[in-house]
Amino acid sequence: MSELSKSRLKLWVRMLGVTRAAEADLREFLRLRHDTTLPRFDVLAALYRRREGCTMSELSRMLLVSNGNATAVVDRLEKDGHVRRTPSPTDRRTVFVALTPEGLAGFEGLAAEHEEEIDRIFGDLSREEIETLTNVFKRIGVKR
Repeated sequence: MSELSKSRLKLWVRMLGVTRAAEADLREFLRLRHDTTLPRFDVLAALYRRREGCTMSELSRMLLVSNGNATAVVDRLEKDGHVRRTPSPTDRRTVFVALTPEGLAGFEGLAAEHEEEIDRIFGDLSREEIETLTNVFKRIGVKR
């Protein structure tokens, strides 16, 4: 292994550490301040971006999770009145899911506090550092 290869490996470990620490902070924030979970937040955010709603399969693909995982989260959100399911009029196997007005309003407040929490987590970074990291991550991409 070259020295550069070892440096890349250390970078990977550092990136994982930062990601895991930030995610742990967010999970704790959502649990303590909002009595919710990161998967619930992710589903609400995806449906917020798709205001017209989407199929359960589309939602699973957007979130990169199994249909079963998405269904379990949507079940709880529906029970709490945040989302509604609507059967497709043309295909009984297809179900559309969308935010309810209550879900939309609740998510907007949650999203604002989520942004504040992200700002706190990365608050030590200057604008220039953020731009540099953003550009580096864009350049890296994921090569398959």
